[in-house]
Amino acid sequence: MPGLADSGFTKSVVYLCEHSERGALGLIINKPSELSLQHLFDKVDLPMQRQDLTNTPVFQGGPLYTERGFVLHETMHGTPSAGDKPSRESVYASSMTIPGGLEMTTSRDVLEAISAGAGPSRVLVSLGYSSWGEGQLEAELADNSWLTVAADTAVIFDTPSEKRYDHALKLLGVEAWMLSPVAGRA
Repeated sequence: MPGLADSGFTKSVVYLCEHSERGALGLIINKPSELSLQHLFDKVDLPMQRQDLTNTPVFQGGPLYTERGFVLHETMHGTPSAGDKPSRESVYASSMTIPGGLEMTTSRDVLEAISAGAGPSRVLVSLGYSSWGEGQLEAELADNSWLTVAADTAVIFDTPSEKRYDHALKLLGVEAWMLSPVAGRA
């Protein structure tokens, strides 16, 4: 919401990857950094074989652990052997399965797969993440600091980053000009 006092989150669209009684974890999906994936891969000494991703920006996922990478991507399950059922486990070492068909991976193997020209077809790479302690996000929601909307992969993967905030608002039937910086209850 416009009245949120934390400038790091002004006009942020946060994709919540986990929300439980212990707290919440998410990635800001609309704040690109100065880095492209090509530059990131150069920094971690990996070749970039995916020309479709070379100029893709690396995002500022949040204020925590800004030196660590987080890869939001479509679900990648292991290939079954003959006669086996399809695997429900991710093909990557450190992946969190997110309801709705996405995963968030923090291990280098997903970057290595992309480096080799494979890996998930649609990715959003961020440095850092956003986190809320037990009850913190619920309190901020009660204070009208955030609007919530069901996740839509089109916002993440098909919408230019500078339009994601407005696109997310439109999913609620709202335009940015309609929002007041002052919250209250009637």
